[in-house]
Amino acid sequence: MVHRLPTRFLTLSLIAIGVSQHVIAAEPEPEPEVISIIDQNRSDPFEDINRQMWDFNYDVLDHYLFRPTAVFYRDNIPRPMKNTIYNAATNLDEPSSVVNNVLQGNTADAGNAFGRFLINSTLGLFGLFDVASQIGLEKKHDQFGEVLAVYGVEAGPYLMLPAYGPTTFRNEFGDQVDKLYFPAANIGFIPGLGISLIKGIHIRAELIEQEGMLNDALDPYTFVKEAYYQNRVYDIYDGNVPEVEFDDEDFGDDFDDD
Repeated sequence: MVHRLPTRFLTLSLIAIGVSQHVIAAEPEPEPEVISIIDQNRSDPFEDINRQMWDFNYDVLDHYLFRPTAVFYRDNIPRPMKNTIYNAATNLDEPSSVVNNVLQGNTADAGNAFGRFLINSTLGLFGLFDVASQIGLEKKHDQFGEVLAVYGVEAGPYLMLPAYGPTTFRNEFGDQVDKLYFPAANIGFIPGLGISLIKGIHIRAELIEQEGMLNDALDPYTFVKEAYYQNRVYDIYDGNVPEVEFDDEDFGDDFDDD
């Protein structure tokens, strides 16, 4: 069974910085269901506990364990070796992407994920080499949490879990379902944990140069939370996030002249 990535609490926040620069309008007049997903209630009833978990994750785990490991990995492992190890680890995510895309009705993306897994598992020597990307089949991982969002399941309360980082009730349930797919369900505890560590350390190392943006945030906790939600919306819409337009009436009398 493949387990959680230990550095996701920082990774998602930094990824979302780039995501925010690529959110474009796909429809001039979004329909109500579009707004319901983008403008969903970002409930944080456990904020006090969540903030304590954030401090533990970032000030303790990342500072003393994850970041030093990522720095060593970046500076001492040759780039070709890092890429092949990471490719093999992420190749195991493709079967779940096939199923999750089928459940969303995205047959093209399901075919893309199936093709990637087939090609990289054979020509790519069990995923060590990303041959599929070289012939135009780009990597795109879809999770069961995205399936639930597409079918209208509310995100639920925001959670900051120790070592794991930001999530919601919906996405945490989705993560558990993703573990039931082949080959994740057939991998033992130790190999699964090792795969997650490889992916987490690789991504953490790639983002070392960007972490200053997080450190400069006035409220890192809020920054990470907003980045997490923005990243989830970006994933749900496959990068084509509709622009929500508001009329002045949407803001009531807050901005009326006295």
